[in-house]
Amino acid sequence: MWIALCVILVFSLVVVIHELGHFLVCKWLGVRVEKFAVGFGKELFGFEWKGTRWSFCLLPLGGYVKPAGEELEETTGAPDEFFGQTWYRRIAIALAGPVMNYVLAFTCFFLLVFFWGQPHPSNQPVIGEVVTGYPAQTAGLEKGDKILAINGKQVGTWEEAAKIIHLNPEKPIDMLVQRVVEGNSLNKIAAVVPKKDLQREIGVIGISPLVEMQKLGVLASIENASQQTVFWTVLTLKYLGDAIVQRKKPELAGPIGIVSIVAKVSKQGFQEMVGLIALISLSLGLFNFFPIPLLDGGHVFLYLLEGIFRKPLNKTVVRTANIIGASFLLAIFIFATSQDISRLNLPFWK
Repeated sequence: MWIALCVILVFSLVVVIHELGHFLVCKWLGVRVEKFAVGFGKELFGFEWKGTRWSFCLLPLGGYVKPAGEELEETTGAPDEFFGQTWYRRIAIALAGPVMNYVLAFTCFFLLVFFWGQPHPSNQPVIGEVVTGYPAQTAGLEKGDKILAINGKQVGTWEEAAKIIHLNPEKPIDMLVQRVVEGNSLNKIAAVVPKKDLQREIGVIGISPLVEMQKLGVLASIENASQQTVFWTVLTLKYLGDAIVQRKKPELAGPIGIVSIVAKVSKQGFQEMVGLIALISLSLGLFNFFPIPLLDGGHVFLYLLEGIFRKPLNKTVVRTANIIGASFLLAIFIFATSQDISRLNLPFWK
């Protein structure tokens, strides 16, 4: 029940925020909004407020906004209708949705570093993680072990311990560590032979330090959230660009994959859920910027053409573009869903 609730909340939040962007700019520009629906399908309950029907529907995943006269076939050209607006006003309305998704992503990134902090490696000589298959694991070292000395030399910081290990590739070293077992501190000597890192020409044993959360102030949190927003956008575009150039199939997550991810993260805690909402909202916003018909970016592209050529949109051209866009989006949906199913390792799918 908890997992299902988390899935509904995450999907609804990122989509409703998206639609809220369209709604707010419509109201700002004087466009009448006939309906704001949370969910799809049959209306369970709703109410009228300031000329808009606020509807809560049977399928609580997502939602939509219906401005008056949003279809070329139904518009009368009235000033309070969508197509009664100039092309650049319609662009503003279309862009508002993905922009709001970016605002949500930025807000989540800000909350993460402001309230929980930014991951920062500790300088304490305490093992945070042990890499499988490396000398540290072979020697019996464990997460939480505190390094007291190496080759008889006391160490007080992670930096001191790392320096000695790096200087002894493929040479046996003795590590004195302190381990807490059932509340009792025990000292143990582990014989380790650091593996040589061929790229850096140093010794490594496969351990990493503890990670501490370092809280940031308001301005630093704003800067960090901005950097993360840009980082994940560039990383996504670079990944898709490399896949196209190298003619590789990109790894995509469809509805099944996203539900699976939300289900797993919901068990980890509220902090992890906030981070996931940021990434999903950013991905939705970025995807809607793409100039694909039916998406916001596709609408923006058509309205730009209208502004450049100073001619109203041709109904046949718009209808054809929408069919092409729908076909493309359906193909992406099928491709992503097939990848979701293949990742489930179902016998009949292999």
